[in-house]
Amino acid sequence: MAQDKKTDEAKMQTPIGVVKIADDVVTLIVAYAVLDVDGVASIAGGVTRESLSKGGIRKLGKNVKVDVSKEGVRAEVALIMEYGFNIPETSTKVQKRIRTAVETMTGLTVLDAGIRVVGISMGGEEE
Repeated sequence: MAQDKKTDEAKMQTPIGVVKIADDVVTLIVAYAVLDVDGVASIAGGVTRESLSKGGIRKLGKNVKVDVSKEGVRAEVALIMEYGFNIPETSTKVQKRIRTAVETMTGLTVLDAGIRVVGISMGGEEE
């Protein structure tokens, strides 16, 4: 997502020094936030909270994209919804959860949180 980004971390000046947050950390925050929302079965590619804790950032691949710039954070997530949940309502909850998690944990502003619903889970199966 980033065209002119020269670094892969966010830098913030504090009273006693510089704090650097790697883009991979922001990506993991986004992924865990998404998986916390009721109605989300997994991130596309079969990434669940359990598999994420075992495989880390490599499991996310192209299904969670994060662009951290001086202006803020732009995130895009491809996810699998659970059958029976309202897609627009659940997507809005996911967007709010991403914003809250990223802004609370990093102090960075979330500019955009795009959601792509790429499948429906029927109790463990993608449809």
